[in-house]
Amino acid sequence: MVHAQFDPAARQALAVTAVEAKIRKDLSWQRIADAAGLSVAFTTAAVLGQHALPEPAAQAVGELLELDADAVALLRTIPTRGSVPGGVPTDPTIYRFYEMLQVYGTTLKALVHEQFGDGIISAINFRLDVKKVADPEGGERAVITLDGKYLPTQPF
Repeated sequence: MVHAQFDPAARQALAVTAVEAKIRKDLSWQRIADAAGLSVAFTTAAVLGQHALPEPAAQAVGELLELDADAVALLRTIPTRGSVPGGVPTDPTIYRFYEMLQVYGTTLKALVHEQFGDGIISAINFRLDVKKVADPEGGERAVITLDGKYLPTQPF
């Protein structure tokens, strides 16, 4: 049976436990995703409490991280989503994403609406990828791809 969370506290506590196990076992997010058989972005988000894992993936992640049966069951629940509590984020990395949306949010909105019309980009039918590439001017660059299905507004 499919179950949904009401209070995010249980999934937050599980995320802490899972990350502690990841560190203790010296695992990468990619290794955990490989065990789950899912993308690294989706698996990481699920372990951090933002998605439900399908049963086989939850079992595999639970086994790899040595989680008990209750934790594995909790990995399968539909979470109360939202990983950045109210206000402006204080973590520098998360803040920079917030800053990017503050600067480019209206630009993204204008370009999406001009190209697609009135609607949204889905965060449910969605793919995320993060790659490190060499910067021709020296150093490294982060290439972040947000790939969401466009959902038009439906008048009713």
